[in-house]
Amino acid sequence: MRTYQGGRTFAEEKDQQDVLAHLREHFYTKENQIYMDGNSLGLCSKDAEAAVLRALEDWKTHGINIWTGAETNYFLYHDVIGAKIARLIHAEPEEVTVCGNTTMNVHQCIATFWQPTEEKYRIVIDALNFPTDRYAVTSQIASRGMDPEQVLKVVESRDGKTLDEEDLIAAMTEDVALVLLPSVLYRSAQLLDMKRLTKAAHARGILIGFDLCHSIGNIDHDFADIDCDFALWCNYKYLSGGPGAIAGLYINRRHFGRGPGLAGWWGNRKDTQFELRDGFEPAGNAGGWQTGTGSVLSLAGVDGALNVYDGVEMTQVREKSLDLTAYLMYLIDTELAGYGFTIGNPREDAVRGGHVALEHPEAARINEALKVAGVVPDFRYPNVIRLAPVPLYVRYVDVYDLVGILKTIMDTEAYMAYENKAGTVA
Repeated sequence: MRTYQGGRTFAEEKDQQDVLAHLREHFYTKENQIYMDGNSLGLCSKDAEAAVLRALEDWKTHGINIWTGAETNYFLYHDVIGAKIARLIHAEPEEVTVCGNTTMNVHQCIATFWQPTEEKYRIVIDALNFPTDRYAVTSQIASRGMDPEQVLKVVESRDGKTLDEEDLIAAMTEDVALVLLPSVLYRSAQLLDMKRLTKAAHARGILIGFDLCHSIGNIDHDFADIDCDFALWCNYKYLSGGPGAIAGLYINRRHFGRGPGLAGWWGNRKDTQFELRDGFEPAGNAGGWQTGTGSVLSLAGVDGALNVYDGVEMTQVREKSLDLTAYLMYLIDTELAGYGFTIGNPREDAVRGGHVALEHPEAARINEALKVAGVVPDFRYPNVIRLAPVPLYVRYVDVYDLVGILKTIMDTEAYMAYENKAGTVA
């Protein structure tokens, strides 16, 4: 059981004992800034910068010959990077690739795995997931001439914050063909039991996949054990691949013979790709789900960012993440009592992701006051300040100082200088 103490000395001692403390040196941090928004955009690392600059130099040096003439194998870059990510989620290297963006990968997975019949045609989603997933699923349904209102089965939340897994399983009725759920809810940080949900879906003859945007790189997923059918994610949050970085895709190897729902030339077998045949021949791995040519500069950013995980086990990352968020909640409970704050995320380790959902009726204006005070937080409508102490570069003293800044903002009513509404980019 974790125990915490008040005072900055305790935080300093925790930093001295932190086995991952050296990883902070890989990142560009600012002396007077507390960065708590790594669950929206991870900080730039020196490794990512070096990889992008190397790719630029290779382009300058080799021109068209960059694909096969440089030391880095850019022609198979997606396979190289996929293997590095696969280690983080305990998947096989050939089951992971990097391509597109989150929304396009939702389209790809629905197009691939949703094969409706007269009896089995519905798709289960939840009411709390990030809306891009629902937009894409609805679009896919409509593109096949079907009514989204008749096909979509939306599982509602009982409390407006979390999902009850019993409700999710109850929704897996005989008419359901596919389930798409988040691993971690983007507002409340609830972590779903992916193995349990996968087992329940498969027992009913249903395919299931997960959106890992708010967990990959921070939670120790074991896909060999979970055994879901597919997963997708962005690489710019905890993995720090860069703004709008190329996204990721997991395809369980048992589906390699299925082929992609959306075919493109970069997914063709590499030995015949430049024969430019009329017939598509998908690669026999997750790379077969590639569509168009990937951006080398974006791929390089992800490649370099992943070097930070060399020699690091995801169990270590997850444990520090849990410890940082638990410490943050302890300080909120002990230092901010009486200011109207509540914690909107689950507190138990097994069902908590990597951020704290701090709730307050004046959350939007408090969020703005935090920015002015040197903190980078993240507001989510209507009343949530998301605080993500990313274990790769956030220190315990950062958490301690953050709470002190919050207390000062409330004591001085500094937040009253701002409107209680979100900015264009919250």
